Amino acid sequence: FRSALEAGEAPRVFEDGTQARDFVHVRDIAAANVTALEQPLDAFTPLNIASGTPIAIGDVAAILATACGGKQPVVTGEYRSGDVRHIVAGPERARRALGFAAAVTPTAGLAEFATAPLRPAAGAGAPTWR
Repeated sequence: FRSALEAGEAPRVFEDGTQARDFVHVRDIAAANVTALEQPLDAFTPLNIASGTPIAIGDVAAILATACGGKQPVVTGEYRSGDVRHIVAGPERARRALGFAAAVTPTAGLAEFATAPLRPAAGAGAPTWR
């Protein structure tokens, strides 16, 4: 979506735009990792570090477009092979084991991301051999 917006184009949203995802901000992931280091668990314990808040892909595109003043998304109705309808994680185990809860809401994180600098093209910053 960001690439389309940067190019002055409307982001293309597949299907009907109501497919859900769970976005968690990188600061929340970092905080969860620090907490896990500071209070290690006794044994291997798989945890979902997630917001636990589903957000529709169409809403994601609209939040990004609005935050950067770009064109509003176009819902294509097209389907892509292999796409999963909904992906939302449950953060309850991380909350119980680490006291972790995401602090940045998906909406706030996406609005921040909308104007954050993008990485340069692929390969830029890659290690060079002397």
